[in-house]
Amino acid sequence: MGYVKNRFKEVADQLAAEIKTLLQEHGETSLGEVTLAQAYQGARGIPALVTETSLLDSNEGIRFRGYSIPELREKLPKVDGGIEPTPEGLFYLLLTGDMPTDEDAGHISTTWARRSHVPNHVFEVIEALPVTTHPMTQFCAAILALQTESKFAKAYADGISKKEYWDYTYEDAMTLIARLPRVAAYIYRRKYKDGKHIQPDGMLDWSANFAHMMGFDDNQFKELMRLYLTIHSDHEGGNVSAHATHLVGSALSDPYLSFCAGMTGLAGPLHGLANQEVIRWIEELQANLGTQEPTKEQIAEYIKKTLSEGKVVPGYGHAVLRKTDPRFVAQMEFAKKHCPDDATVKTVWNVYEVAPPILESTGKIKNPWPNVDAHSGALLKHYGLLEEDFYTVLFGVSRALGVLASLCWDRALGFPIERPKSFTTEWAKAQVAKAGKATA
Repeated sequence: MGYVKNRFKEVADQLAAEIKTLLQEHGETSLGEVTLAQAYQGARGIPALVTETSLLDSNEGIRFRGYSIPELREKLPKVDGGIEPTPEGLFYLLLTGDMPTDEDAGHISTTWARRSHVPNHVFEVIEALPVTTHPMTQFCAAILALQTESKFAKAYADGISKKEYWDYTYEDAMTLIARLPRVAAYIYRRKYKDGKHIQPDGMLDWSANFAHMMGFDDNQFKELMRLYLTIHSDHEGGNVSAHATHLVGSALSDPYLSFCAGMTGLAGPLHGLANQEVIRWIEELQANLGTQEPTKEQIAEYIKKTLSEGKVVPGYGHAVLRKTDPRFVAQMEFAKKHCPDDATVKTVWNVYEVAPPILESTGKIKNPWPNVDAHSGALLKHYGLLEEDFYTVLFGVSRALGVLASLCWDRALGFPIERPKSFTTEWAKAQVAKAGKATA
């Protein structure tokens, strides 16, 4: 490996062992407002961020401005003849805290349609990448290319007042959201459909136009896109994509740079990439068992086998939730109405019945219930969106609504640059020794 690499591995293994012992013996040692274990284990659960747009409760699930997922599906505006909420209405709600009227949602939709033109150089940047490049890499590159359009960056360079930051942040957020479906659909058609692109239809709403540009004109799929893009939009501020957007934005990076940071986090397998892993695990289950519709008994044995190999069951468990994710339930209700006989969808439901008690019986899992990723892939597959690598891009288009609404609030409220205090393990050991002397 080379002597520097070998030496690093030796030192790292030694420190990792020390930290493990330190946390086992002194994890509850107070460092002020937090414990040693909290500091080392991802700052999980430490109240340290303000996010106005949504709040995640461990028992109730996500609430957007106080509204649950079922309430949003009932109360948010819908397109004529539709039954699912529009993301345009949700964005209005996230921004203002008010439930929008049809006119409010229509105004957002019209504004996005007017701003949706993507400059040619953005497509040139995408085309400069090998077509084999992962869709999320292409997506991030395109977002950075769009940054040339940033009104915030131009205004800041000209010397605007702090009181005006929110204004230009809002303008950038609206334009960026308007253009994301065109960019994402272009990447999809380039990578999977031989570069045969479909022009936007300005008469369609944001979600339906996205579906159309990808090549899906089935009205049920458009309804699925409205639901998907609404329920994946926000999940309070502590998840990686939201926190990364907020963190980079706190340095007064413009919305394009901030959102790109969030998307590089979303691309991680412990965050947005998880929806790919779920559907692949389901397909492997079906392949290994030799049937598209395995029995619950077969599924139970496969889950036990998965766990015995030291692997996880993708789509189950959540850092905060301690119940079935309401976003899973919303997708299940959609599937029961539109595709109840789909073999993969039925397998998802059977896993839902079988997995929780098995996972709970291990005694190691605090939340054995499914999260949003456990269902989305099966629905997308049903309507012919088969390319799993693209699923995280869909997630990213949706997540723009929440994180950019939050960024507007960050600037309106004048939040400062984020700068938590860090420490070394040597310092931590000194605090443990100090606490021990105080106790003695």
